Amino acid sequence: MDGFETVLWLKENHPGIKVMALSMQGDDKSVIKMIKNGAKGYLLKNTHPKELENALIKLNNDGFFYPEWASKIIFSNMNNEDSGNNVRISDREKEFLKYTVTELSYKEIADKMCCSPRTVESYRDQLCDKLDLKTRVGLAVFAIKNGFAES
Repeated sequence: MDGFETVLWLKENHPGIKVMALSMQGDDKSVIKMIKNGAKGYLLKNTHPKELENALIKLNNDGFFYPEWASKIIFSNMNNEDSGNNVRISDREKEFLKYTVTELSYKEIADKMCCSPRTVESYRDQLCDKLDLKTRVGLAVFAIKNGFAES
């Protein structure tokens, strides 16, 4: 299997594993395909070891890690099909969406929303189900495109 197939296999057979892709390929198509297949992070092989260590810590703590260059690729390549027009989003979910575009951890978001981290995770899970999204990055893109990130 290549890396893309391996990540997809892990997602289907061991969904709890957080995969950090380490690749020589930094093109849009490779990054998007790897993320769609289930990677929760993406770095290039020439990444400095300290940056890799920090990325793995963030992946473990936050559930994902995408450097700025990869985030730009993700944002610029998102499909416009998730408009959210037929989806009911509660006020609390809207508040959560506002925080998805920040650097705040889920625990910090919970503190700001005066609820438990588990409740925040529930908002995330419900929104991902409603919007057919897989990651916080997807939620952040949705929030930006639909005006929930403002204010």
